[in-house]
Amino acid sequence: MERKRIALIIALVFIGITGQQAFSQESSTYSRAIGGRFGVANGITYKHFINDSHAIDGILNFQGNRNFTIFKLLGLYEIHQPVDFVDVEGLQWYYGFGGGLGGYRYKDTDESGMAWSFDGVIGVDYKIPTAPVNLSLDWKPTMELTPEAGVRFDGIGLSIRFVF
Repeated sequence: MERKRIALIIALVFIGITGQQAFSQESSTYSRAIGGRFGVANGITYKHFINDSHAIDGILNFQGNRNFTIFKLLGLYEIHQPVDFVDVEGLQWYYGFGGGLGGYRYKDTDESGMAWSFDGVIGVDYKIPTAPVNLSLDWKPTMELTPEAGVRFDGIGLSIRFVF
């Protein structure tokens, strides 16, 4: 719970610093955005576009289950494309790949170590044209190398970001 509060405080401070710029933006495109990602693993997400169709998405992840807790930094390279079959301003789909590095701790034994993963992503991205808000819904399959090796397909997440 303490980590969630710290993440929320950091996001609010950052939003406050950039708020003047963010709330004046009315467009269906954006270059940078920060917010939260909610799903199996919750965290903070920061997306930065390199050009019109390529972006880097950094996610600071917090995840726990009965056996262990993981704190991980993910980096994803994403390629954005327009959605051609509907006429919705600000709507794109994207795909990409990346990896994660962090730490884990087993709850029963206090054993800890490095958490490594390779990640993919596919989803839809919507920038609300009249507000400084970006929404993304994606699926992020993960190949965990540690702590429990295997492929996970349960990585559906919703990101809500403030655009600046």
